[in-house]
Amino acid sequence: MNHYFTWDDRLGISLPDLELEWEQYSESERMAIVAKWETIRGTIPDRVIAFERIINVKQAELFEEEDFERSCGINSDIADLASRINDLHIWYRINQEIENKRHS
Repeated sequence: MNHYFTWDDRLGISLPDLELEWEQYSESERMAIVAKWETIRGTIPDRVIAFERIINVKQAELFEEEDFERSCGINSDIADLASRINDLHIWYRINQEIENKRHS
C-alpha cells in the first residue's frame, strides 16, 4: 500500500502518489487507497493545530523582536507555516473528490 503514497517532510504526512488514472486501478486497489487515505487524512487536523501553535509562538517572538532582519526572518517562517496549513486544507478536501469519483 505504501507504494501509492509518498512521505512529504514539509507537511508531515504521506501524500497520494498515484501513477495511473483513478479509473485504471481495480476496485479493490481503489478501496485500499481510499481506506489508507482516510487514515492519513484523519491526522491532518492535528498537523494544522501543530503548525498554528508554532505560528502563535513565532507571532509572540515577532512582537518582541526589535531587529528588522530578524523580524523579516520570523515573518518568512510564519508565511511558510501558513502556506503549509493552506496545503493541508487542500489535501484534506481531496477525499471528497476521491469519494465523488468512486460513486460516479
